[in-house]
Amino acid sequence: MNKDFDVIVIGAGAAGLMCAAQAGYRGRKVLVLDHAKQAGKKILISGGGRCNFTNMDVEPNNYLCSNPHFVKSALSRYTQWDFLGLIAKYNVAYHERDFGQLFCDDSAKEIVRILMSECQDANATVRLRTDIKSVEKVDSGFVVETPSVKYQVESVVVATGGLSMPKLGATPFGYQVAEQFGLPVLPTKAGLVPVTLHQSDKDALSELSGVSLPVRIESKDQTSFAADMLFTHRGLSGPVVLQISNYWLPGEALSIDLLPSMDVEQSLTEQKQKSPNQSLKNTLAQWLPKRFVEVLLAEQKLADKPLKQLQHKEFDAVVQTLSAWQIKPNGTEGYRTAEVTLGGVDTNAISSKSMMCKTVQGLYFVGEVVDVSGWLGGYNFQWAWASGWAAGQEC
Repeated sequence: MNKDFDVIVIGAGAAGLMCAAQAGYRGRKVLVLDHAKQAGKKILISGGGRCNFTNMDVEPNNYLCSNPHFVKSALSRYTQWDFLGLIAKYNVAYHERDFGQLFCDDSAKEIVRILMSECQDANATVRLRTDIKSVEKVDSGFVVETPSVKYQVESVVVATGGLSMPKLGATPFGYQVAEQFGLPVLPTKAGLVPVTLHQSDKDALSELSGVSLPVRIESKDQTSFAADMLFTHRGLSGPVVLQISNYWLPGEALSIDLLPSMDVEQSLTEQKQKSPNQSLKNTLAQWLPKRFVEVLLAEQKLADKPLKQLQHKEFDAVVQTLSAWQIKPNGTEGYRTAEVTLGGVDTNAISSKSMMCKTVQGLYFVGEVVDVSGWLGGYNFQWAWASGWAAGQEC
């Protein structure tokens, strides 16, 4: 029985490494265990390899959680400015993109380097390629068994992530540990994920694969986002589709404003007065990709005729189509391409201050394994930093 450590953190991702460093700085002897060959694998591929590590504007309403108040404590105690302080300590250059998103100038490897350096400075040990066989509660804490060693520790932090991107080694291990100790786990599903379309819509839109345009999308619950939408050979993607996927429910249609920066009715009226003989197709092709216009006219059964010949009813139908194009996805691409997992360990069973289970002394859950999912744009990393930091103060 190895008793060299006080704390075992299971998972060498964003939340786990942050937690390990924080606990180490408090003088705790920390061991991080992960079955992967590399620490921070999800960090490395995020943001196209540049890691969208936080956002300039982080608020609790940027998160989905069955208890919307749960995120407030951790996010207020370790903010985006705190993480930017850490970035500055290591002289990592970064830049801001749309909607306050912050990315490394160079590479996501910089973020992993920071976390591993912090662990090293805090004397936290990181061991990779190590499977966990079992986690058992004993009087003095926990026994964590690996194929070669049994460790006895006071605290265990579960930072195993969700089910998204199984190619990177995602497993349900964290949920299994929670259930083993009697914690409720809320149903999980893929989040921040492209949507797929029914065959008829897919066939109609197939030639648009690769076409992108700025839109505003609204789900049935009236949540809406504005950003770029991308047509793919399976359906719809792009930032705006990933955002709305967290709010879309099977069987519901999405309403898409194809020209969000225009008053369509007014612009069409002005165009009709200015160029009455111009065809509807040529008019719309000034505002939208030509191929998309052709598909819209065919699918929505809109008559391509000179603007002056449009009847009131036809004119209204064009305005309605452009302002609220209805499309009903048949599903999503699932965990394979999802950026996050919705659902997870029920936050009602966890202290929002320390991330410790309310019923099991010394057992903590941080990061994506918990029922907290952020919007696209650096919010999920900020949750990883904040929840990892919070547990690291206590474990």
